[in-house]
This record gives sequence, structure tokens and C-alpha cells, in this order.
Amino acid sequence: MAKVRAAALAMQRKSWEQGVLAQAFLEAGDDALVVQMARASLIYPDKNGLVAAQGGAPVDPLMLGEALWHAAQISNDPELRKAADAMLDYTLHRAPRAGDGTIFHTKQTIWSDSFHTSPPFLAFAGNPAEAIRQIDGHWKRLWNPQRKLLAHIWNEERQAFEDPSAWGGGNGWAAAALTRVIRALPADQGAEKSRLAAMERQLIDGCLAHLRSDGLFHNVVDDETTFVETNLGQMLAYAIFESVRGGWLPGDYLSAADRMRSAARAKVDRDGFVRGVAGAPTFVSPGVSPEGQAFFLMMETAAAKLGRP
Repeated sequence: MAKVRAAALAMQRKSWEQGVLAQAFLEAGDDALVVQMARASLIYPDKNGLVAAQGGAPVDPLMLGEALWHAAQISNDPELRKAADAMLDYTLHRAPRAGDGTIFHTKQTIWSDSFHTSPPFLAFAGNPAEAIRQIDGHWKRLWNPQRKLLAHIWNEERQAFEDPSAWGGGNGWAAAALTRVIRALPADQGAEKSRLAAMERQLIDGCLAHLRSDGLFHNVVDDETTFVETNLGQMLAYAIFESVRGGWLPGDYLSAADRMRSAARAKVDRDGFVRGVAGAPTFVSPGVSPEGQAFFLMMETAAAKLGRP
């Protein structure tokens, strides 16, 4: 795990990659590094006042939201507080969105990746109703009840799919986001927790129906002609470990999580890079990526919290 951590920190990172790696360190309880990553993100503000805005979609910096909010709280740094407040203001009031309030990923498009942008941040920052509204808006457009998987990209202007494929990474982003939102909801939101947990379970079941014998998935989950990749297994293992620990997913999912974790661990090379994930920067072939490194760390942290060997 130490080598994976070092390799992750060595990689060049875009906006969402900075955010998800900071989240990995937040999950591990490494507050000092979370504050450092938040402060480092201040050097890349965009016109909307969002920090960590180095490439990617307009909402990708929001993946830093929870770590940035936490860093501002524990450091009392006025610059971090200003950045966190600006990010929340943008998310609540200024982000471009569809008629029902669902935030766009890019102009007029809604992506499965976006589950992991605004909803976890909103829930953590004390806006559970808005977090749930975002999840519902994405789910109603992207969830395919026949395939039991999420499509990748919806075009709101055309009212049609721009990419109907069930990209593994996108389904993984959503599973991880649902886990984080459920975890962050206040205790009096029991009914909503149960509803989101049912959504998460449907998604996990839909993915696990395509789990290969080697513990991995195809890049497009239900298309065996696409390459075999590593990251979806890590993302689902993280979601399962955290959800079982949280009590909203039964323990009989752990055997699948253990299989996926073992498969991912076998993909770590001598330098600590997790091989075979959908590779940066284009994600159209197997390689390495900061998000692949981050989800390995999140998976391992979640397994340790649950006492897995």
C-alpha cells in the first residue's frame, strides 16, 4: 500500500484526480496530507472561483469538495474557508443545470461520473436534500432497469443518450458516491438512507452479474468485446466494504468484494502502479491513472476498517 500511495503522489493530476486522491487520504485519516492537497489546489482557480480547476469538466473540481471542506474546518485557514464556501455557493446556486435542477457535467450533458462530483460534497457540507436531488436527477436519466446498469452520458438538449454504453468507471463512480452520500446523511434521514441503499444494491447487483472468474470486469460492463480493466472492481469493493460496515448492505456481499480486492492487488507492479485500469488521459485502453491509484487506497482503507485480512 505504501508504494501505491507514493506512486499516486508522483503522478500528474487533473482536477477530478486531485479531488479523488485527496478523498482517499481523507478516508485514511491523514489530515495533514488532506490539508496539504487542499492548499496545493488553491493555485488553480477558475473563473467561477473553483479551486483544483486543472482540466476536465466544469464540475470535476467538486470531487475535491469533501476534502476541501474538511481541510478548511480543521485548519481554520481563511483561504481554504473562502475556497470551500465558493465551491458550495457554486454548487448550490451557480452551476449550470437542467430544468429540474440536475447539474450538468458539461454543456447540456449529464454523466454517470457526475454522481461523484456534487452529491457527496453536498451531503458532507450539510445539504442532504440537494445531494439527494442530484442523485435522483442523474439516476432517472441514466439508469437502465433492463440492463441494471447506468449508461454513461445523457444529452438533455436532444433528450437522448450521447453514450448509452455501461462504462465500468462510470458505474463505479456512482456506486462509490451512493456509499458516501448514505454515510453522510443525518440520522433522521432513515427513509432516504434506505431508498438510496436500495439503489446502490441494484447497481452493485447489476455489475456483479458481469464479474469475471478472475475478479475483474470488462471496460463496458456488459460488453465482452471491450478490454478487461481493474478499477471498477476496486470501486465496488470499496462501496461494499463501507456499506457493510455502515450496516445498509448485508455481509454476504463480502465474498465478491474480497475477490475483486485480490484481483486488484495482483495488478500492482513493483513501482506501486495499479495496472490495467482504464488508462489516463483518454481512458480508452488499459493503463494507469490517478483515480486507479486513489480507489486502490480507498478500497484498502475500507477493508482495514472492516477488519478484512
